[in-house]
Amino acid sequence: MTQGATNPGGPILGTPPSTVTNPPRRWGPDAPPNVYPDPDIIFVDPEFRRLIVGNTPLQRLWTGALWAEGPAWSGQGRYLLWSDVGGDVQYRWLQEDGRVAVFRAPSRNSNGNAFDFQGRQLSCEHFTRRVVRWEHDGALTVLADAYDGRRLNSPNDVVPHPDGSVWFTDPPYGDSLYEGQPDAGGPLDPRLGAPDGGGQARALPNAVYRVDPGGRIDRVTDELAYPNGLCFSPDYRRLYVCDTGPGPRDIKVFDVTGDNSLANGRVFSDMTVDGVKCGPDGLRADVHGNLWCASNAGGAGLGYSGVLVFAPHGGLLGRIRLPEACANVCFGGPKRNRLFMTASQSLYALYVNTQGRRPAERAALLHSTPRRPGSKPERARRVPDRRGIVPSAATVSRAVRATVAPRLGVVRRGVQLNARSVAAAPAQPSQEPL
Repeated sequence: MTQGATNPGGPILGTPPSTVTNPPRRWGPDAPPNVYPDPDIIFVDPEFRRLIVGNTPLQRLWTGALWAEGPAWSGQGRYLLWSDVGGDVQYRWLQEDGRVAVFRAPSRNSNGNAFDFQGRQLSCEHFTRRVVRWEHDGALTVLADAYDGRRLNSPNDVVPHPDGSVWFTDPPYGDSLYEGQPDAGGPLDPRLGAPDGGGQARALPNAVYRVDPGGRIDRVTDELAYPNGLCFSPDYRRLYVCDTGPGPRDIKVFDVTGDNSLANGRVFSDMTVDGVKCGPDGLRADVHGNLWCASNAGGAGLGYSGVLVFAPHGGLLGRIRLPEACANVCFGGPKRNRLFMTASQSLYALYVNTQGRRPAERAALLHSTPRRPGSKPERARRVPDRRGIVPSAATVSRAVRATVAPRLGVVRRGVQLNARSVAAAPAQPSQEPL
């Protein structure tokens, strides 16, 4: 207890150590246990108590990053993956023993990550200004690196859809030596330490894009100033996007129409709590449609950085206070009931009384993806793995097309991508993206 006082004839009064006490709460493996309920869980609406476990602590699992981002849970591998954007590395935390190890280095200054419905890793790479997919055999597929003949800016966050498409945001945050590469021709030399650095100047507006299963890229909206984190509602009928940086720093929501376009864009939350502007970043929805959004309140907002939790109608339910600015969140763990939070230099976790969306919802949500007239036919392409080998092509079997593809939303790379039929990924255990 801190700031304690003696109440004659009564209990000892005090304040449990937290993010905002003096001295503040200690974190890490040597920190003493704290009281329940955790003092850094703030209940704004009584309904928030239904989502919180009263006898579990907020934990710091690891620290050592420069800017931790893009957490994604692999249900098949039972590990959490995340990016250290400035450190140019991806890390992995193992469920079995809590070990953290380098997963991929260099990561090309990767930011957002996700796993698609086949368990394949999706990553947004700032340095290469592209969205990629790592296949089960180790090969790399470039899903998007240009639109309308111009290079993307700096793909930031990515989410898969059950119809096989991939949606991502493209703000300019990788335009720096620290988090990516600046354009060639400026005062900085992007080729120092990076022979393949530099290139076409950024010329596209900041936008949100959709890559359909055939490789076509559509710009679905450029209404946001600096689109960042994004996620779907549990029924995939709404898309939430964080508008960040020098922009309005709020959360927008759009209706997803039958032809996969966006309509009726509006402000979901202005991210202002108690007069403090809490800048959004990444976010995820739980099975009830509540939004769990990372918050960066800056140095003046002690106690307001962490996670804000909103009901589907936009009302604030509660907050999770962290001692560091939070960049992104995801649900994970074997039961998908653990909230993982990448916050500045550290990784935090909290067991909650809800889950990420249900895998069983997928089959009912799969639907055809009609083409939009006039959209640009950008293509995904296969590239060699680290050994320089491009996996051989093969015809997708009738059994896979009839069973695995409809059930899991297999993304087939067919004749629209190149002149020959390319194999779909081998059948894998189902993977729920979180």
